[in-house]
Amino acid sequence: MKFMRGLALWSRLKQRGGALMRIGRALRVFVPMLGDVMAGRYRPVPWAACGWMAAALGYLILPFDFIPDFLMILGLIDDVFIVGWLLTRVDRSLAPYRRWKGWEVPDDTM
Repeated sequence: MKFMRGLALWSRLKQRGGALMRIGRALRVFVPMLGDVMAGRYRPVPWAACGWMAAALGYLILPFDFIPDFLMILGLIDDVFIVGWLLTRVDRSLAPYRRWKGWEVPDDTM
């Protein structure tokens, strides 16, 4: 029975592969983008990406949550989903920066 639940979880993760890829890409691209903005090499400043990232960090750091963290598993799961959703927004906001750098910009219609 546990094996079947594990397969179901794996299947759901594979379906969410695009979102997981965007989350990873957002984290890898955001820091170099900040460096280029601070050095004045990249304009206009992608305020939307900065706002989404601030919201994601704030949600992780600040004590208010939709589901409080003291409810162990549920509290952590809501953090994962909400921060993941915010980071996909960061990734979409960074598409012009990736184009400017000449990095591949995949289709963002998912």
